[in-house]
Amino acid sequence: MQTFVAEISNVLVCFISREILPLSRLTPVPRQTIYKGMPNINGDVLRGHLETLVLSSLRQGEAHGFEILKRLERASAGALELKEGSLYPALYRMEAAKLIEGEWEDSGSGRRGPRRRIYRLTIKGRRRLDEARGEFQNFVTVIGGILGAAT
Repeated sequence: MQTFVAEISNVLVCFISREILPLSRLTPVPRQTIYKGMPNINGDVLRGHLETLVLSSLRQGEAHGFEILKRLERASAGALELKEGSLYPALYRMEAAKLIEGEWEDSGSGRRGPRRRIYRLTIKGRRRLDEARGEFQNFVTVIGGILGAAT
């Protein structure tokens, strides 16, 4: 029997046992063999999940756009291929929807280069993330059942 595992929104889902484990309790390891040989996830496959992934990344703490990209890349062991051209419009939409707040970095930070916009979750964003996790859990259960991946 094969075990199918998905890692989304800082939660590890095992399709066979239906266990949901918070990633904060797991030890980070290099790209797993289950990901080796798998095509990277990008474009259309991410449509509809990007905002939830960003909210999950910001649950770890405030970050600028490039740091959000790096967090998602690390969490997916390199399997997610996100581009700035997809991320920044999503950040702007999420800020307009009050799911996140953005603030320009203090120019006296001692860092060289252009100022960065630092994003953080709002209370509304935390609620939306919790809702999205439940929705995704239901989605995985239904689709896994249809595909024969869940027992």
